[in-house]
Amino acid sequence: MSPILDIRGLSRHFPIHGPFGRQVGAVRALDDVSLQVMPGEILGLVGESGCGKSTLGKTVMGIHRPDGGEIRFDGVDIAALEPRAQRAVRKHLQYSYQDPGASLDPRWKIGRSLHEPLIIHTTLSTEERTRRVADILRAVGLPEGHLDLYPHEISGGQQRRVGLARILTLHPKLVILDEPTSGLDVSVQATVLTLFRELRQAFNLTYMFISHDLAVVRMMCDRVAVMYLGRIVEIGPTDQIFETPRHPYTRSLLAAIPRIGGKRITVDFWLKGEPPDPGNLPSGCRFRTRCPRAEAVCAQEEPALVAIGLQHAACHFASEKPA
Repeated sequence: MSPILDIRGLSRHFPIHGPFGRQVGAVRALDDVSLQVMPGEILGLVGESGCGKSTLGKTVMGIHRPDGGEIRFDGVDIAALEPRAQRAVRKHLQYSYQDPGASLDPRWKIGRSLHEPLIIHTTLSTEERTRRVADILRAVGLPEGHLDLYPHEISGGQQRRVGLARILTLHPKLVILDEPTSGLDVSVQATVLTLFRELRQAFNLTYMFISHDLAVVRMMCDRVAVMYLGRIVEIGPTDQIFETPRHPYTRSLLAAIPRIGGKRITVDFWLKGEPPDPGNLPSGCRFRTRCPRAEAVCAQEEPALVAIGLQHAACHFASEKPA
């Protein structure tokens, strides 16, 4: 089976300007990122704030322009296409924003917001658009009466459903979900996550699931990619990542998960200090300044992702059995 999304050596750097507007450096938000997403799977992206996971999603979507690498969607390198050709392809690749309310025009009623993507990307008649919007609204569990409401007149959970409905009107193949449960009550989170699963089955969707909530990621995702300062440091099946993490950073993230009873994966393995300045990364392994296992080789060579069974980890000691 061929991947629906194949990212190869993707880079995105943001310039740092000094006096007189002169560029004095760059933030390497994405640095030689490669991964594949298979049809029908849910791939989780996790990491601390600023690690590059949202930048990756927005670069894939075309919100940010890549500085290097390839983004192959359904076998087509969409990063190399002309803008008009990109728009034709990207209607099958949709992005769900962290704040769904901010993605809806506050001056437009919900009905107009749902019709807009169909007007732009399709040649459907008004009657056909109305029928599709009504069908999608029912699929996300909202009554048709919501079409006459403004975004501020509905709750955060309902705004999330409207955002999903807006995306689904174009019948996408892959949806990038950016922090899809942030800001929601626990009960509403459970309802929304159930909805994601139902929509995945009903519309044959593939998800890229960006989240800081590791408990949700473990429940929802088939595979997990862990990012640190613009690079993927570990990737593999969800169960293996959580049960046998190979990278020290992954182990630290999992050690921070609050637990009531039960045993932690590590006893006292906590992240030390703050992440380095992304505009002035350390030599070699970029995690070495916070890693208690760092040795001389870590400062000299940047580790590549190496395979350990079904997992891949970017650590010079990844093949060693975790303590």
